[in-house]
Amino acid sequence: MIYSNHPKPEALKSIADVIHTPYWLDDPAKPNPEPKLTTQISTDLLVIGAGFAGLWTALLAKEENPQRDIVLLEAGEAAIGASGRNGGFMDASITHGFLNGLSRWPKEIAILHALGLKNLNEIEATIQRLGIECDYQRTGEIDLATEPYLLDEFKQFIELAKPYNINFEYLDRDQIQTTVKSPLFIGGIKRFDSTLINPAQLAWGLRKACLDLGVRLYENTPVTKLVEEKNQVIAHTPHGQIRAHHVALATNAFPPLLKRISYYVVPVYDYVIMTEPLTLSQRDSIGWHGREGMSDGNNQFHYFRTTADGRILWGGFDAIYHWNNGFGPELENRPASHALLAEHFFQAFPQLEGIRFTHAWGGAIDTCSRFSPFWGTAHHGKTAYSMGYTGLGVGATRFGAQVMLDLLDNKKTERTELEFVRTKPMPFPPEPLRSIGINLSRWSLDQADRNQGKENLWLKVMDWVGLGFDS
Repeated sequence: MIYSNHPKPEALKSIADVIHTPYWLDDPAKPNPEPKLTTQISTDLLVIGAGFAGLWTALLAKEENPQRDIVLLEAGEAAIGASGRNGGFMDASITHGFLNGLSRWPKEIAILHALGLKNLNEIEATIQRLGIECDYQRTGEIDLATEPYLLDEFKQFIELAKPYNINFEYLDRDQIQTTVKSPLFIGGIKRFDSTLINPAQLAWGLRKACLDLGVRLYENTPVTKLVEEKNQVIAHTPHGQIRAHHVALATNAFPPLLKRISYYVVPVYDYVIMTEPLTLSQRDSIGWHGREGMSDGNNQFHYFRTTADGRILWGGFDAIYHWNNGFGPELENRPASHALLAEHFFQAFPQLEGIRFTHAWGGAIDTCSRFSPFWGTAHHGKTAYSMGYTGLGVGATRFGAQVMLDLLDNKKTERTELEFVRTKPMPFPPEPLRSIGINLSRWSLDQADRNQGKENLWLKVMDWVGLGFDS
């Protein structure tokens, strides 16, 4: 374990003037919200949630069948949740990384990898076709080692991937220091199928495309309950209701409208800070003149990247669960986590001492025990859902949207035949066991980071039964 858990005064000073708004959403280009629903209407397809999952669902459905009537409901404003609060890493993997996919679906990992690459390529094509300006950068991502045992794990990782013709590049200390100058990083591994975006701008671009195609969007319109009635599902809102033949639930970490989902998903809060723009001399002091996304290889990992205007985003490490699936805006600001992030930032880049952070925020991740999305239906097949992206949903939500539409249209496709799609994660136990297990897992992961990656008995048992915890 390299990082200290005790913020110094300099770290506290660096975040003294932050605004607690996600940097991506603090943008004059943010669109004005659409009106809320105040009447009773009907539609063929109702999509609930205007984050990435919901936007992709509405867009793909409308492009496939322009005559299909589609309504998109959002409790707040488009991208106000996880879609506008993440780090802007868009990975090709739909299984939360190659290793997670290999351990859970070894017979399908080759096709899952291919489907993930296809999905990423189609996202890129959509961005170009629709002319969405979202700082799209296909530069790859580097996982960094802070201790020698991680270098051994990276080498094993490369060997495991070779039979599937999946290539990763090992980088030694000199190569890493040529890329980014930090006293902490001693080597790494580069993945080429990862991209960077401005996530809010991508979401707003998809929102505009939906509106241009005739999707009816109502914002500031939370759904309070769903009721099945004969051949329809009725969505109740505070000031209106919608009768729909089909419903796609894309609420992710938000409190679920179907009780069954609450057994599988827990909201875990992740935190982020953003620097002011670096000067030329500051940038030269750390190198990193490319736009590669980066993360360290610890269990409690940090992810970091640069922005179009020369800032550094630094997030991760803490993953905070609140009793009984606690959720709400009051949990998005956690000064202790922001201070810890600032301290770790200056340990990684001591040459940037004195720089200030301008934005600090947090948001909930829809975490499930297999760390990757799962699907299901309700209301006799009239409702479909996709949940559990566990922090890697920026790209995978498009694949998730395709599966939801397959399920709603009762289509048998290559996607729906996958074990990955047909199975669900292990459910989380009820409280108080849920909080005890999650917090014990967090403590155990921290101890593993401090003990050369060696897992204690608790983590081994969790791996064995298929229950895990990952930020």
